[in-house]
Amino acid sequence: MPDQNPLQSWRKPLLILEFSALAVLLTSMGWLSSHTGTNAPISPAWLLIPAAASLAVFISFIGLMYLRWVVAASAQRQLRHKVVFSLLTITLLGVWAFGIANTWISLSAS
Repeated sequence: MPDQNPLQSWRKPLLILEFSALAVLLTSMGWLSSHTGTNAPISPAWLLIPAAASLAVFISFIGLMYLRWVVAASAQRQLRHKVVFSLLTITLLGVWAFGIANTWISLSAS
């Protein structure tokens, strides 16, 4: 399609990133859960793997939503879509940061 937006070329790399990061996240969570029953303490540094993977999942998901929602919107509605999208992005990343912070605090308290 010659009239396709050049930003649409990001769709495939974002999908690859999302599913790769999801695979890393699930694998790391499985590995961490298998090591929690051994009563050996796990270094908090190992939590950086699922934290980074979950952030990559969120960022790729947000990028795909941007392509689907904002780029595809008509010119008259694009500002409204950008405002709603920005609020949603801030909310999603805030929930992610809150979850990571609570996890880190609970590990340092124990």
